[in-house]
Amino acid sequence: MKKHNFSAGPSILPQEVFEKAAQAVLDFKGSGLSLLEISHRSKDFVAVMEEARTLALELLGLTGKGYQALFLSGGASLEFLRVPYNLMTLHGKAAYLDTGTWAAGAIKEAKQFGDTIVVASSKADNYTYIPKDYTIPEDADYFHCTSNNTIFGTQMFSFPETKVPVVCDMSSDIFSRQLDFSKFDLIYAGAQKNMGPAGTTLIIVKEEILGKTGRQIPNILDYKQHIDKESMYNTPSVFAIYTSYLTLQWLKENGGITVMEKKNDAKAALLYAEIDRNPLFQGTSNAEDRSKMNVTFLLKDEAHTEQFDKIWKAKGISGLPGHRSVGGYRASIYNAMPIESVQVLVEAMQDLEKSV
Repeated sequence: MKKHNFSAGPSILPQEVFEKAAQAVLDFKGSGLSLLEISHRSKDFVAVMEEARTLALELLGLTGKGYQALFLSGGASLEFLRVPYNLMTLHGKAAYLDTGTWAAGAIKEAKQFGDTIVVASSKADNYTYIPKDYTIPEDADYFHCTSNNTIFGTQMFSFPETKVPVVCDMSSDIFSRQLDFSKFDLIYAGAQKNMGPAGTTLIIVKEEILGKTGRQIPNILDYKQHIDKESMYNTPSVFAIYTSYLTLQWLKENGGITVMEKKNDAKAALLYAEIDRNPLFQGTSNAEDRSKMNVTFLLKDEAHTEQFDKIWKAKGISGLPGHRSVGGYRASIYNAMPIESVQVLVEAMQDLEKSV
């Protein structure tokens, strides 16, 4: 039976990427050696690293615009720490938008470095919407936001105009939609949603914003050190980076972000239409802020839970339960998710409606 993987991460990737990555684990480029045992300094892998970094900038439209791409370890959670280390000046301050669990985690780390101002928060309403009409202090060292909130199913569809550097955690929606990425001074994203397996994080940083903090930064946390060492200050996560490289290749070969955005819009529209039509279900986030990557919804009557779970599991659906902190259901429909799988979920919802 075909599986339909709606997991929020680690998550679905293109089938051809799985196949190429699996082959590389057995024999990398005809070398007779596994990708897992070759030197990260070998000619073949150095080429992969260079091409992956180049592809990331190309797909985002940032080639030749003063940005560097890095593949580092530690997940987005380490970037919660690394961002203030590199951008918050001594006795400085930073502005943060609180839209969910991961934004709150970033705020917690930043508070260790200086005055951390939360310009707006939707926490009091269980993060069901994206705050708007807030003011960013002009003397802030940077403004930080999270573009998509996997747990609560909300997404930012507009970003504030500000003169301070803009930092964005795009872990769960990078490469899924077209934006003017030059409006961001630093972007970071864990690979395990739209790029590859867990183990590496993509950082896109405008070089001119670095080196201005006046603080001593440990080498392993210093973006400039990683730029100078071309993402090889320490041994990189070879498999995760290679798989991310294959995914970026796949994305380019299939029309890039613009084409992917159209497909993602269609998938989200199909699923939200059923949630709104079907009398047994309801969405959990404000309509204007609904995520096109992570669709969160509930059964209006929990008495139907056991029956609905049997239906979707029988159809080969996997990874549908919501995050443990909120419950309900969450369908993650990242780039590699085909619309046919979304249709299977819609049919499961309709089957439940017919049976009650």
